[in-house]
Amino acid sequence: MKWLDLFPTPLKTILEYIPLQLLETLEEIRIREGRPMEINTHGEHYFVTKQGSPSKKPSEAYKPSRDDTYRFLDLISNHSLYTLEEELRKGFITVPGGHRIGLAGRTVLKGGKVEHLRDISGYNIRIAKEVRGAADRLMPHLLDPQTSRIKHTLILSPPQQGKTTLLRDMSRQISMGSNERKSFKVGIVDERSEIAGSYKGVPTFDVGPRTDVMDACPKAEGMMMLIRSMSPEVLIVDEIGREEDAEAIKEALGAGISVIASAHGRDIAELKRRPALHQLMSEDYFQLIVILDRTGKRFQYKISDMRHKSLHPQGMHQQGMTTGGTYA
Repeated sequence: MKWLDLFPTPLKTILEYIPLQLLETLEEIRIREGRPMEINTHGEHYFVTKQGSPSKKPSEAYKPSRDDTYRFLDLISNHSLYTLEEELRKGFITVPGGHRIGLAGRTVLKGGKVEHLRDISGYNIRIAKEVRGAADRLMPHLLDPQTSRIKHTLILSPPQQGKTTLLRDMSRQISMGSNERKSFKVGIVDERSEIAGSYKGVPTFDVGPRTDVMDACPKAEGMMMLIRSMSPEVLIVDEIGREEDAEAIKEALGAGISVIASAHGRDIAELKRRPALHQLMSEDYFQLIVILDRTGKRFQYKISDMRHKSLHPQGMHQQGMTTGGTYA
């Protein structure tokens, strides 16, 4: 588990003492200066004692010191905090391996907008995982038999339900192809460096042999850059939500490119209430809608067409099942 090397020795030692079965399934580690250290997995949260034992009692937890948090920030910034100006403005840092570290602290404003963060005291480390087969159940529905193209698809769920893991495996399988399905040129716009987990421009996750990645680039601009430079047949983008994202998607669809995107939301009605996405949802730009949901260790999803007709019975699987795998 290379992500353990992100942590300074005191915190790393505590994490290494966590029972292996729990350690291997961690999804989030939350470090708050002077407050209980927390871990999250399978939709459950635990506090962590100095001995690495999970506990439901915050009074028993280890409380990271200022030195712990300072050394952690020094490590994840590679000893050069000044080089992370853009990340500090956005409130997160993505490190090699696709792990995203959310930041909380005091904001510095300029012209009424956040310029950067200072006095950082809270960190949320989201552990990225590659799950081969996560998209297996969805793949048979993606190909349009009449046009032999990938259908325009929207993956919808609240945060931390498995959207990024699903997109990653969809990219791999679409790019690879199969006996039943030809391979396609794929372009990924990876604004947060999470889908491909690129390091110095090179993906660390398997996103497929015919996939090009525009890393750390704003989604709307990245989609247009890939269209102009790499002629993708399929564009994949995570967490759309702004008006410029919607305009870029419409531009891609007009150019004959299939789009697979994800967005935060519990249902289609909720997305229609968001001004930036209202037109995309109201005018049926997407041919497939995949809604993910999670309860504890169980994940379920529904697939419907643009008329909201179910194409697949509600799929449900449990942690560790070979069909569908684990979303993270």
